Amino acid sequence: MRLGFVGTGTMGNPMARCLLEAGHQVTVNDLRSEATANLCDLGASWAESPRAAAEGSEVVFTSLPGPAEVERAVLDTSMGILAGLTSGGTRAAGDQPPPDVRGYIDMTTNSPGIVRRIADECKARGVAMLDAPVSGRPPGMTIMVGGDATTFATYRPLLACIGRNIFHVGETGAGCVAKLVTQYLGYSNFITSLEGLLIGAKAGIDLGVLAQIVPVSAGASRTFDNIPRSVLSGTFTAGGTLDIVAKDMHLACDLARDIGAPAHMGLIADDVYRRAQAQGWGQLGFPVVARILEAMAGVELRAPATTDGAPYEDRDPRRG
Repeated sequence: MRLGFVGTGTMGNPMARCLLEAGHQVTVNDLRSEATANLCDLGASWAESPRAAAEGSEVVFTSLPGPAEVERAVLDTSMGILAGLTSGGTRAAGDQPPPDVRGYIDMTTNSPGIVRRIADECKARGVAMLDAPVSGRPPGMTIMVGGDATTFATYRPLLACIGRNIFHVGETGAGCVAKLVTQYLGYSNFITSLEGLLIGAKAGIDLGVLAQIVPVSAGASRTFDNIPRSVLSGTFTAGGTLDIVAKDMHLACDLARDIGAPAHMGLIADDVYRRAQAQGWGQLGFPVVARILEAMAGVELRAPATTDGAPYEDRDPRRG
């Protein structure tokens, strides 16, 4: 298929590469042209704007930092994706898309409300849309999809080029809701895990031993596994940037407010991540948020290499 891909950064670049390796013709666009260089070396075509990436494409993907960037890339009247995607006019509400309909798939961790508004604009122009945020790394990532079931079935083979675990969650926006829930769980749990270790540190027990106990006890979690290798080591490098995580937590808390769901732990976590951003640490790895809690507790979470001599950043925390 002829595909467009807008946003070829940390997440978008390997996804676009998977599509190229699957034999699709891919036209790429990013604000930083150097972010597309490796893809062009693999056969992708360069486009100077989202509109140019959409013109001639059957389906266009976006993988962008957040809602504002998606709105701009899709809806800009002169240079946006919808200005370049055409599909032969509008269709009545409830009609299924014709076989030759053009498609738009947003893989950003986005706001459900923004996604629904963009979906309405797409529908008015005869463009089929899916919201399909992701977790993990391609080609084995998890993809959470919202949108019409027929549209999902049509484009599932494209998603299968990128991810292994593909879920149709429900109507438009449902994919974003699922992703925000997973982000809420993971990153509020990270703050709770740090607080737990700070309790141990202030009570005087060995953090190195405690870090080996947690993965084989009730406190075990994939989120905690970031702490030994990125906080106790003092590197703060695991996972995405603080800005991305803070954005996702804030979107999740906004969603909770909008629907009247309790989010007490998340609101606390949201505040801590924002305090870390205020220190100018936004482009550092998200575990740097530990410094905020360390300052509040008056103690640092650091531990030497484990008893078998392996540094934390080089070992599997589940091995004990």
